[in-house]
Amino acid sequence: MASALRSIGQVLKSLQEEFPDISISKIRFLEAEGLISPERAPSGYRRYSGSDIERLAYVLRAQKNHYLPLKVIREHLALIDQGAEPPVLDTSGPQALAPVPSAPHTEVDATAARRSIRLTRRELLDVSGLPEGTLVELERQLVIRPRRGTAFYGREALTLAVVARKLTTYGIDARHLRAIKMAAEREVGLVEQAVAASSSRRQPASRERTNEVLQLVMHAHAALMQSVLDR
Repeated sequence: MASALRSIGQVLKSLQEEFPDISISKIRFLEAEGLISPERAPSGYRRYSGSDIERLAYVLRAQKNHYLPLKVIREHLALIDQGAEPPVLDTSGPQALAPVPSAPHTEVDATAARRSIRLTRRELLDVSGLPEGTLVELERQLVIRPRRGTAFYGREALTLAVVARKLTTYGIDARHLRAIKMAAEREVGLVEQAVAASSSRRQPASRERTNEVLQLVMHAHAALMQSVLDR
Protein backbone atom coordinates (compact mmCIF):
# COMPACT_ATOMS: atom_id res chain seq x y z
CA MET A 1 0.00 0.00 0.00
CA ALA A 2 2.87 2.39 0.85
CA SER A 3 4.12 2.28 -2.73
CA ALA A 4 0.71 3.45 -3.96
CA LEU A 5 0.87 6.64 -1.90
CA ARG A 6 1.97 9.84 -3.59
CA SER A 7 3.67 13.00 -2.43
CA ILE A 8 1.94 16.37 -2.71
CA GLY A 9 4.23 17.22 -5.63
CA GLN A 10 3.17 14.08 -7.50
CA VAL A 11 -0.49 14.87 -6.81
CA LEU A 12 0.02 18.39 -8.13
CA LYS A 13 1.56 17.07 -11.34
CA SER A 14 -1.22 14.50 -11.89
CA LEU A 15 -3.94 17.17 -11.58
CA GLN A 16 -2.36 20.05 -13.50
CA GLU A 17 -3.64 18.95 -16.91
CA GLU A 18 -7.28 19.22 -15.84
CA PHE A 19 -6.73 22.02 -13.30
CA PRO A 20 -3.93 24.30 -14.59
CA ASP A 21 -4.31 26.77 -11.71
CA ILE A 22 -3.88 24.13 -8.98
CA SER A 23 -1.07 24.87 -6.52
CA ILE A 24 0.43 23.28 -3.43
CA SER A 25 -1.00 26.18 -1.40
CA LYS A 26 -4.50 25.38 -2.66
CA ILE A 27 -4.16 21.67 -1.85
CA ARG A 28 -3.01 22.53 1.66
CA PHE A 29 -5.87 25.01 2.02
CA LEU A 30 -8.44 22.35 1.10
CA GLU A 31 -6.84 20.05 3.63
CA ALA A 32 -7.04 22.77 6.31
CA GLU A 33 -10.74 23.10 5.47
CA GLY A 34 -11.19 19.39 6.21
CA LEU A 35 -12.14 18.40 2.65
CA ILE A 36 -9.23 15.97 2.25
CA SER A 37 -7.25 14.08 4.90
CA PRO A 38 -4.01 12.61 3.54
CA GLU A 39 -1.89 10.29 5.63
CA ARG A 40 1.27 11.52 7.29
CA ALA A 41 4.55 9.65 6.90
CA PRO A 42 6.76 9.26 10.01
CA SER A 43 8.81 12.13 8.60
CA GLY A 44 5.70 14.34 8.67
CA TYR A 45 5.26 14.60 4.89
CA ARG A 46 1.79 14.22 3.41
CA ARG A 47 1.05 11.01 1.52
CA TYR A 48 -2.00 10.80 -0.76
CA SER A 49 -3.84 7.62 -1.73
CA GLY A 50 -5.81 7.11 -4.93
CA SER A 51 -9.06 7.87 -3.08
CA ASP A 52 -7.55 11.09 -1.70
CA ILE A 53 -6.72 12.20 -5.25
CA GLU A 54 -10.21 11.30 -6.51
CA ARG A 55 -11.73 13.25 -3.63
CA LEU A 56 -9.50 16.25 -4.37
CA ALA A 57 -10.44 16.12 -8.06
CA TYR A 58 -14.15 16.04 -7.11
CA VAL A 59 -13.69 19.19 -5.00
CA LEU A 60 -11.76 21.01 -7.74
CA ARG A 61 -14.27 19.97 -10.40
CA ALA A 62 -17.20 21.17 -8.29
CA GLN A 63 -15.47 24.53 -7.88
CA LYS A 64 -14.27 24.93 -11.46
CA ASN A 65 -17.30 23.71 -13.40
CA HIS A 66 -20.16 24.45 -11.02
CA TYR A 67 -18.90 27.29 -8.79
CA LEU A 68 -20.08 25.39 -5.70
CA PRO A 69 -19.04 26.98 -2.38
CA LEU A 70 -17.02 24.89 0.05
CA LYS A 71 -19.99 24.54 2.39
CA VAL A 72 -22.01 22.78 -0.32
CA ILE A 73 -19.05 20.64 -1.41
CA ARG A 74 -18.56 19.63 2.23
CA GLU A 75 -22.20 18.43 2.30
CA HIS A 76 -21.63 16.41 -0.88
CA LEU A 77 -18.55 14.77 0.64
CA ALA A 78 -20.45 14.00 3.85
CA LEU A 79 -23.04 12.13 1.79
CA ILE A 80 -20.27 10.19 0.05
CA ASP A 81 -18.67 9.33 3.40
CA GLN A 82 -22.02 7.96 4.60
CA GLY A 83 -22.28 5.72 1.56
CA ALA A 84 -24.97 7.81 -0.10
CA GLU A 85 -24.92 9.21 -3.63
CA PRO A 86 -24.16 12.93 -3.82
CA PRO A 87 -26.16 15.18 -6.20
CA VAL A 88 -25.09 14.50 -9.79
CA LEU A 89 -22.79 17.15 -11.25
CA ASP A 90 -23.61 17.78 -14.89
CA THR A 91 -20.26 17.48 -16.67
CA SER A 92 -21.47 19.49 -19.69
CA GLY A 93 -20.50 22.75 -17.99
CA PRO A 94 -21.47 25.28 -15.33
CA GLN A 95 -25.00 24.99 -14.03
CA ALA A 96 -27.29 26.91 -11.73
CA LEU A 97 -26.79 26.19 -8.08
CA ALA A 98 -29.71 24.19 -6.76
CA PRO A 99 -30.28 23.30 -3.11
CA VAL A 100 -28.69 20.03 -2.11
CA PRO A 101 -29.84 17.65 0.61
CA SER A 102 -28.19 18.53 3.87
CA ALA A 103 -26.19 15.81 5.52
CA PRO A 104 -26.70 15.32 9.23
CA HIS A 105 -24.51 17.85 11.02
CA THR A 106 -22.15 16.81 13.76
CA GLU A 107 -20.40 19.05 16.23
CA VAL A 108 -17.18 18.62 14.24
CA ASP A 109 -18.94 19.59 10.99
CA ALA A 110 -20.37 22.71 12.59
CA THR A 111 -16.98 23.72 13.93
CA ALA A 112 -15.36 23.22 10.51
CA ALA A 113 -18.09 25.26 8.82
CA ARG A 114 -17.55 28.17 11.26
CA ARG A 115 -13.75 28.03 11.19
CA SER A 116 -12.20 31.21 9.90
CA ILE A 117 -9.28 31.28 7.53
CA ARG A 118 -6.19 33.46 7.69
CA LEU A 119 -4.27 33.96 4.46
CA THR A 120 -1.26 36.06 3.66
CA ARG A 121 -1.31 38.10 0.46
CA ARG A 122 0.83 35.48 -1.31
CA GLU A 123 -1.43 32.65 -0.10
CA LEU A 124 -4.53 34.52 -1.27
CA LEU A 125 -3.05 34.86 -4.75
CA ASP A 126 -1.90 31.22 -4.87
CA VAL A 127 -5.16 29.72 -3.60
CA SER A 128 -7.48 31.89 -5.71
CA GLY A 129 -5.37 32.01 -8.88
CA LEU A 130 -6.02 35.76 -9.09
CA PRO A 131 -3.31 37.80 -10.89
CA GLU A 132 -1.55 40.23 -8.55
CA GLY A 133 -2.39 43.21 -10.78
CA THR A 134 -6.09 42.40 -10.49
CA LEU A 135 -5.82 42.15 -6.70
CA VAL A 136 -4.13 45.55 -6.59
CA GLU A 137 -7.03 47.06 -8.54
CA LEU A 138 -9.64 45.30 -6.38
CA GLU A 139 -7.95 46.70 -3.29
CA ARG A 140 -7.85 50.16 -4.84
CA GLN A 141 -11.60 49.90 -5.44
CA LEU A 142 -12.03 48.71 -1.79
CA VAL A 143 -13.63 45.46 -2.98
CA ILE A 144 -11.04 43.23 -1.28
CA ARG A 145 -9.36 44.27 1.95
CA PRO A 146 -7.38 42.53 4.67
CA ARG A 147 -9.11 41.94 7.97
CA ARG A 148 -9.37 45.07 10.03
CA GLY A 149 -6.15 45.84 11.85
CA THR A 150 -4.20 42.96 10.24
CA ALA A 151 -2.33 42.11 7.06
CA PHE A 152 -4.24 38.84 6.64
CA TYR A 153 -7.22 38.01 4.41
CA GLY A 154 -10.32 36.06 5.44
CA ARG A 155 -12.92 33.83 3.83
CA GLU A 156 -14.85 36.65 2.14
CA ALA A 157 -11.67 37.99 0.54
CA LEU A 158 -10.89 34.53 -0.85
CA THR A 159 -14.42 34.14 -2.23
CA LEU A 160 -14.25 37.56 -3.88
CA ALA A 161 -10.81 36.80 -5.35
CA VAL A 162 -12.02 33.54 -6.94
CA VAL A 163 -15.21 35.15 -8.25
CA ALA A 164 -13.28 38.16 -9.60
CA ARG A 165 -10.92 35.85 -11.49
CA LYS A 166 -13.81 33.96 -13.08
CA LEU A 167 -15.76 37.15 -13.93
CA THR A 168 -12.86 38.66 -15.86
CA THR A 169 -13.56 36.15 -18.65
CA TYR A 170 -16.96 37.85 -19.06
CA GLY A 171 -15.58 41.38 -19.09
CA ILE A 172 -16.58 42.16 -15.51
CA ASP A 173 -13.68 43.93 -13.80
CA ALA A 174 -12.89 45.67 -10.52
CA ARG A 175 -14.96 48.76 -11.38
CA HIS A 176 -18.06 46.62 -11.91
CA LEU A 177 -17.41 44.78 -8.65
CA ARG A 178 -17.12 48.15 -6.92
CA ALA A 179 -20.67 48.95 -8.13
CA ILE A 180 -21.86 45.56 -6.83
CA LYS A 181 -20.21 46.31 -3.48
CA MET A 182 -22.02 49.64 -3.23
CA ALA A 183 -25.34 47.93 -4.00
CA ALA A 184 -24.58 45.35 -1.29
CA GLU A 185 -23.86 48.14 1.21
CA ARG A 186 -27.25 49.71 0.42
CA GLU A 187 -29.00 46.36 0.93
CA VAL A 188 -27.23 45.79 4.26
CA GLY A 189 -28.25 49.29 5.34
CA LEU A 190 -31.87 48.47 4.48
CA VAL A 191 -31.66 45.24 6.48
CA GLU A 192 -30.18 46.98 9.53
CA GLN A 193 -32.87 49.66 9.44
CA ALA A 194 -35.61 47.03 9.17
CA VAL A 195 -34.24 45.02 12.09
CA ALA A 196 -33.79 48.12 14.25
CA ALA A 197 -37.33 49.33 13.47
CA SER A 198 -38.87 45.95 14.36
CA SER A 199 -36.87 45.51 17.55
CA SER A 200 -38.23 46.07 21.01
CA ARG A 201 -36.96 46.07 24.56
CA ARG A 202 -37.92 42.41 24.88
CA GLN A 203 -36.29 41.46 21.58
CA PRO A 204 -33.50 43.94 20.81
CA ALA A 205 -31.62 43.98 17.53
CA SER A 206 -29.06 41.18 17.38
CA ARG A 207 -26.55 39.77 14.95
CA GLU A 208 -28.70 36.61 14.64
CA ARG A 209 -31.83 38.56 13.66
CA THR A 210 -29.85 40.70 11.23
CA ASN A 211 -28.38 37.58 9.60
CA GLU A 212 -31.83 36.01 9.33
CA VAL A 213 -33.26 39.04 7.52
CA LEU A 214 -30.13 39.29 5.39
CA GLN A 215 -30.56 35.67 4.25
CA LEU A 216 -34.16 36.39 3.26
CA VAL A 217 -33.10 39.46 1.29
CA MET A 218 -30.37 37.44 -0.46
CA HIS A 219 -32.92 34.78 -1.46
CA ALA A 220 -35.24 37.50 -2.77
CA HIS A 221 -32.35 39.11 -4.65
CA ALA A 222 -31.40 35.82 -6.33
CA ALA A 223 -35.02 35.03 -7.23
CA LEU A 224 -35.57 38.49 -8.70
CA MET A 225 -32.41 38.25 -10.80
CA GLN A 226 -33.49 34.86 -12.12
CA SER A 227 -36.97 36.25 -12.83
CA VAL A 228 -35.47 39.11 -14.86
CA LEU A 229 -33.27 36.67 -16.78
CA ASP A 230 -36.26 34.45 -17.55
CA ARG A 231 -38.10 37.39 -19.08
